[in-house]
Amino acid sequence: MKNFLHLENGMVFEGQSFGEMKETIGEVVFHTGMTGYEELLSDPSYHGQMVVLTQPLVGNYGITLEDLQSDGPKLKALIVREAVKEPSGFRCEIPLPDFLEHHRVPGMESVDTRALTRVLREHGTMKGLLSERRQTATEIRKKLQSFDNVKPALAVTTKERYTLGSGKHHVAVMDFGIKRGILEEIVKRDWTVTVFPADTSAEVILSERPDKVLLSNGPGDPESYQEILQEVKKLMGKVPLLGICLGHQLLSLALGGKTEKLLYGHRGANHPVEDLETGKVFITSQNHGYVVTVLPEGVSVTHRSLQDGTVEGICEEKLRVRSVQFHPEASPGPSDAGVIFDQMLEMEKERENA
Repeated sequence: MKNFLHLENGMVFEGQSFGEMKETIGEVVFHTGMTGYEELLSDPSYHGQMVVLTQPLVGNYGITLEDLQSDGPKLKALIVREAVKEPSGFRCEIPLPDFLEHHRVPGMESVDTRALTRVLREHGTMKGLLSERRQTATEIRKKLQSFDNVKPALAVTTKERYTLGSGKHHVAVMDFGIKRGILEEIVKRDWTVTVFPADTSAEVILSERPDKVLLSNGPGDPESYQEILQEVKKLMGKVPLLGICLGHQLLSLALGGKTEKLLYGHRGANHPVEDLETGKVFITSQNHGYVVTVLPEGVSVTHRSLQDGTVEGICEEKLRVRSVQFHPEASPGPSDAGVIFDQMLEMEKERENA
């Protein structure tokens, strides 16, 4: 069955439906990874977004539930050039189209994704309406105006606290949409992890006497989370802090920095980042639409993007704050940046020996 993607700039792309056939509205973004669609589908940071994959053939190895990064798909729709109906993979448990249909997520294929990506690169991320019929400009405008993705981290965070691992050290996680890969990397480094809802107070977190607090990845404009920022400020100086992606942006804001929205964001598994402390270059997995632009005196930039020079990592020694914009857990993507988790543990050892 035909379907149509109506962009807020007036352009319309025609394709074929797969997955769940229903009308949906979201923010249209593109992802440049060659593999990793399972992790992408289940990454809570894509909440409220329709994702265009630049890799033309998607679904080759099907879906393996063990690879999912949350309890199911979090995006609004998946847009591809061709969706594979009969995958070939010894770990495959369900084809991609069937997986989307089961979770009631719409898909769109037979689209010129190269042309669509070029539009997003030129005009920037924009709202889109995916439907099974062409709609009038008035209909589109009204429906797009109704789309609200404010503070999406509150929609994808855990509803109740939970604990993983039984390691020597204890880290408390503020969950804004954390991926399982992050939790697995921390647990295997001999940490006990307690995961808290995004709106948990600093007092509750500190009452658990954690050795470290991690602010996780997640969706949304970091400046919209003013209540959470107040709690983050209360934590500063009382416990070492680490941030990943949205967590990095929130820590930067809490320190007195500023953020802004990128034209089309960084989403892919092939982004080069330089560690300014060692000169080493990592190829990283990234998924963010906002970036840190201003940092106060006393905050060091530890990593920079080699694509556009944006801030990819910071450190504030006095307050024991370290964060990165990219995803070091490699789910999906290269494992170059796994050393970031080792650095987190080293910071704790340094505190013990102080």
